[in-house]
Amino acid sequence: MTDRPVQTGNNLTLESEHFLQYLQSGRNLSPNTVKAYRHDIARLAGYLQQSEPPVYHWNQLTSRQLKDWFASLHAEGLQPRSLKRHLSAIRQLFDWLNRDLPAAVNPAADIQLPKAARKLPRVMDTDQASQLLDSGADSDIEIRDLTMLELTYSCGLRLSELVSLNLKDFAEDFSEVIVTGKGRKQRLLPVGSKARDALQRWLKIRMLWAKAEETAVFVSQRGNRISPRQVQNRMKQIAIIKGSTVSLHPHMLRHSFASHLLESSGDLRAVQELLGHSDISTTQIYTHLDFQHLADVYDKAHPRAKKDS
Repeated sequence: MTDRPVQTGNNLTLESEHFLQYLQSGRNLSPNTVKAYRHDIARLAGYLQQSEPPVYHWNQLTSRQLKDWFASLHAEGLQPRSLKRHLSAIRQLFDWLNRDLPAAVNPAADIQLPKAARKLPRVMDTDQASQLLDSGADSDIEIRDLTMLELTYSCGLRLSELVSLNLKDFAEDFSEVIVTGKGRKQRLLPVGSKARDALQRWLKIRMLWAKAEETAVFVSQRGNRISPRQVQNRMKQIAIIKGSTVSLHPHMLRHSFASHLLESSGDLRAVQELLGHSDISTTQIYTHLDFQHLADVYDKAHPRAKKDS
């Protein structure tokens, strides 16, 4: 690694904070991503300061020390996905530190991590989705909850996108909505007729609940924007109340949206755009879901598929 002048004092925290400020203001990353990177970098800084000999400057870090750190994280049971995020944070930190030193080496550049097993997301089938969404509401709070379900499934929303929706984000007739996703990127989505009908019913109740200055589409009974945790709890609860057999969470509705749309259309690029995925490889997991469904049908239906008993 190219030597850099050793400074006095501990520059791990100071330079880390400057980097995180750059991510937030210069790269416009979401607060959650910046928070996660802060945690990961602080974790490495703490490890380095406790090592023998202690490391107090980023330019003293070697690739060997970094490999030892990742080995310790793996030994602690950190999952491959979390390890990958830690590695991304450290690589970006050193790219930023070396921005004026083109000859400098990034000690994280050649780190290899164990690959995560690709886990297929759980989805509802179309009958389960219809049964839940057509179950009808017996109270004002159920009208709100079912509207959140309907809109999430109609548009394939992330939980953070759902709770951050404001009234001004919708077209006048509620046929379209502007959604702010990861990296604060916006996308325009169509809203299905069932979701539009549900919104019209909910907005009459919202007028009675929401505080005068509140801009959120979905509010609690106290009149404030509903929190992500409240949405998670209410979705799980409404599924139980309506007799659904699935353990419902917001991302299951998003997964179901993508799987059902891809199964019907076969248009991977369109599903990528609707989901707001920057990389199509992220969307391709739903092709595996579709194949799994076809394989299940084959195994049950084809006369030569089953082994002789």
